[in-house]
Parts: sequence; structure tokens; C-alpha cells
Amino acid sequence: MEPVPEPGLRTVRSYVRREGRITRAQHRAVTDLLPRYQVPLTGELTSAAIFGQSHPLFLEIGSGNGETMLSFAAAHPNFRYVAVEVHRPGLGHLLNQLSAQALRNVAVSDTDIQPLLSRFAAASLAGAFIFFPDPWPKLRQQKRRLLQAPFLAALQRCLQRQARLYIATDDATYAAHIQEVLASTHDWFNLAGGTQTSTRYKPRPLTRFERRGIAAGHGVFDFVLTPNRGLAKG
Repeated sequence: MEPVPEPGLRTVRSYVRREGRITRAQHRAVTDLLPRYQVPLTGELTSAAIFGQSHPLFLEIGSGNGETMLSFAAAHPNFRYVAVEVHRPGLGHLLNQLSAQALRNVAVSDTDIQPLLSRFAAASLAGAFIFFPDPWPKLRQQKRRLLQAPFLAALQRCLQRQARLYIATDDATYAAHIQEVLASTHDWFNLAGGTQTSTRYKPRPLTRFERRGIAAGHGVFDFVLTPNRGLAKG
């Protein structure tokens, strides 16, 4: 039974399952490996609940084929990560690579982030990453955009006091939307000041997806936010 979303949290899904082809290896990974790496299906989520020990816990929402998550996990074996990805081809690729590289500091979830988020304990996350979410550019689609004020409020509850939320998009209209959301709330402190974009988050690997966007002439817009709990607005 799925948990009831917190009051004010949108129930409109930010994704549609457009999976295209899934290879046999990816399908086998989802079938055979997902139970090994999956976050617990019930109960409150903390580092200890997921991994059996307390370590700094980070959340990536929309892991794609796992390039970024695999890079982070390999570089920081003492950190723990939860990768959320609903599309099975990408999830299968990530699972196969976790197994091949013998990485044990990543748990995965193939469920909607919105009810999943309500299961994380308050202040349980040391940081979160949302890289290149679906921009839903058409006007009728924009209600599906993940980065809306109610969602950000629900995410803030899960973050520790000085945690960071790293965002990147290659869609200029989505970047403008994020700036509008930031301008309408006092819940977040933008480390670049006001609604300005940040410099590129250097640990983020240049993925095939991002290289393709740059080649097509897309700009990349980064934001680094922290919960505004007693911080002065910049």
C-alpha cells in the first residue's frame, strides 16, 4: 500500500513511462537484480534503515542510465545513495553496472518520487540531485514539471540543515520556471544569490545526454540551493 502524500504535495506525476526498447540484459537486471538493490518497500527511510549503518545519505531523482550515480558512488564509498528512476531501460543499465562494479553503497527505487519522498525521515538526507528533469515544455504539460513549490517544500523536510540541492537543466524555459519558483518562496537560499544560476557543479560528470544537448546548442543552467532555516537571504 502506497503512503498518502503529505498535504500540499502534488499528485500529478512528473513522468510518463515512454520506455522504448529494453534489452534482454536490462530486463533481466530489473527482474533479478532489483530485489537485491531496492530500497525497503515499507517503513521510514533512513541511511540505517536502507543500508544497515548510518552514513551520509544522498538522493538522486531521475538517475537516467546511471552515469552520474555510478560516478558519485565510486568516488565516495563512505557515502550512501538512493537512485530513483522509473524508466526500466535506464534502471536496468544502472543495476547491471552496480553489479559489475560491485558497488554496495547505492540503493534504487523504481517508484514515483512523490509518495516515496514522504517516507524519508525528517533531516535524513545530506544532499539531493535533480539533473536534467523532463522539462515538459508545452503549456498543457507544465503541470507535470517536478520542480514546483509543493514538491520543493516536501523535499526540504527531508534535508539536513546545511544540505545542498543541486539542479541542472538544459532547457531555458525550465530554468526560467525554476527562477520564478525561487522568487516566490523564502524556503530556499540560493547560493548564487537571488534567482541567479550557479557555476557548473564540477563533480557532475559530463554525460552522453549532456554532451548531446551542448552539441545541439543548448545552454546548461545549474542551481545550488540549501534550506533557508535562519539564513539571511542573499
